Amino acid sequence: MQHAAGQGDINTIIGGIEPGWGPFGDLGAQGKVIVQVVMAAAILICLAMAVWGAARQRIGATTTRDSMSAEEGKGLIIAGLTGVFIIGSLGTLFTIVYGMAI
Repeated sequence: MQHAAGQGDINTIIGGIEPGWGPFGDLGAQGKVIVQVVMAAAILICLAMAVWGAARQRIGATTTRDSMSAEEGKGLIIAGLTGVFIIGSLGTLFTIVYGMAI
């Protein structure tokens, strides 16, 4: 008697759920690693920008009472965290857009 699910196991289910690389699928292993390294570096730069913005906001708001520096710090925090979100979701966005185009 054969089960309705066939001969598959949990790896078949998990393998079907994981996102594909979409248009980047033909890059190969080294190409994928390069894309991942570039995205990780961009995320680290954005996080550093957010931390720098937090420091500028804190210094501008407390020690020098410089409201302009505090406002620039807020802008850097928002820009850095937005960059992290956008870069972190690029893989999902590319997969969705590529899947809709097929």
